[in-house]
Amino acid sequence: MTDETHADLDRLLRSGGIRLGEVQHGRLAWLVSRYGAPTLDGFSEGRRNGVIILREPPSGATAELFYRSLTPGCAVVIPRSENPGFDFLKSKLTEFGTVGPCGVDGPHEMWWGGIGWSKFLTAADSSTDRPRIVSCYPRGGNATAAFALRHSLERFDLACHIEPIDTQLRDRILCFEKTEFMIRMWTKYREPLLFVEAGAVVREAPLLPSFLGCDVALHKWNRWEMSARTLYLGRTKAAEMMLRAWQQLAASYPAIWEGYLLDQAWSLTSSQTPLDTAWLPRSYHALKGDLGAMRATILHDPQTTTLELGPDPGFASMVRVARRAGRTGAHDAFMVMTSKAETGNSIAVILRNVSASDACAVAATVEAVTGAYAADCGGYSRLELSLCAWQDDVGAAREAAAQARCRILEIAPGQHIANDFFAAHASDKALMTARHLLP
Repeated sequence: MTDETHADLDRLLRSGGIRLGEVQHGRLAWLVSRYGAPTLDGFSEGRRNGVIILREPPSGATAELFYRSLTPGCAVVIPRSENPGFDFLKSKLTEFGTVGPCGVDGPHEMWWGGIGWSKFLTAADSSTDRPRIVSCYPRGGNATAAFALRHSLERFDLACHIEPIDTQLRDRILCFEKTEFMIRMWTKYREPLLFVEAGAVVREAPLLPSFLGCDVALHKWNRWEMSARTLYLGRTKAAEMMLRAWQQLAASYPAIWEGYLLDQAWSLTSSQTPLDTAWLPRSYHALKGDLGAMRATILHDPQTTTLELGPDPGFASMVRVARRAGRTGAHDAFMVMTSKAETGNSIAVILRNVSASDACAVAATVEAVTGAYAADCGGYSRLELSLCAWQDDVGAAREAAAQARCRILEIAPGQHIANDFFAAHASDKALMTARHLLP
C-alpha cells in the first residue's frame, strides 16, 4: 500500500468511529492491498469488489441481499465482531480469520471473510514463504503412516521433521505428549511450523497459512470444533503464547481431549493478545471419502467424529454458537487487561443484554470500560470483561468469575462509565468491608 492509500484508510476508519489496534490495522491494510479500496457499510444493490467494513449487524433480509451482491473479489471485515448480532451474516459467509482485541487501543475482535477461498488459494501457490512440516508417531508403533506422509512431501521440496516419540499408550499420542513435541520443534527450528498428523498425505503444497502471514491457523470441524490434526504456528510471540498455554493446559489436565484444550488455549490467548488466527478451509482437513478429497491439500486417513470431543456432552452446547462465529462466548472472558497494581485482586465486568442492544452502544461501552481501566485501575491488577447475549449467559459468566475469585460488576450497554469507575467501586468495597468490621 502507498502512503496515500494508508492515509485514505485511516480517514475512513476515523469517519466511521472505528478503533483498531496495530495488528488489526495491519490485517485490514493487507486485505485492502489485495482486494482494493475499502468502503463503510454500503448495503446498496449491485455486485461489488473491494473491502466492505461493516459497523452494524444487518437484519435477516438485508444480510441475504448483501450476501447475494458479493463476488470472489470482495472481502468483508467486521471490526466489532464480538457482537452476536453479526452471527447470522457470518454463517452465510466463508470465515477467513479473526484478530483478537488489542486492549485499550483496539478493544474489539475483528472478523474477516468472504464467499470463498479461491482468491487466496490461487495466490498462495506462488508464495515463497514455506513452513517446516513437523509430525510424530508412537515409538514402537506402526511407522507406515509416517512414511506415507514423508513420501508425499518429497515432490514439494518442503523441509520436514517426522520422528517417533515415547508415549504412554502404544497406539496413540496424548495431548501433553504432542504439545511437548511441538515445544521442542519450536525451540529447534526457526521457520514457521505446520503440524500434520501422521497418517495424512499432502497432495498440494500447503502454503496458504504462511502466505496469509497469520499467527496461527487451524481448521474448525463442523465450523466450531477445533482440530489439532493440521496446526500452523507462525514465528510470532502470539503464536508461542498460544502454544505454551496449550502445553500448560495439557500438562495440568492430561485426561482431557486435545480439541477442548486447544480451544481453551486459543480462547485464553485471544483474550490477552491480538492473536491473528486463520480458519483453514476444509481442503486442509479433508478426510478419505469426502466428496472433495481429490482436490484436498492435506488428506487425513482416520475419520473424525464428535466422539473425539471426549466425555463431556455439555462442551458442544457451551461453545458451539460462539466458535461458529469465530468469537469467544460468555463462558470465556472476551478480553483480559492487566495493570501495574501488585494487589493480586481481579475484577470481572459483565456486559449484559448485548443481543438486545444497539451495536454502537455495545461497542462504546466496551471502549469506555477499557479506557476507564487504563486511566485508573482502582488497585485491581486484572480486568476480565465478558459479553453476554442473554440472561443465561450472565449466569455462566458469573460462575466463571466466581471460580476465578474475581469481584463481579454487572453493567448494561449505554451505561455511563466514568474514568474513576474502578476506583469508585474499589472504594465502595473498602467502605462495605469497614462497616462489616464495626462492632
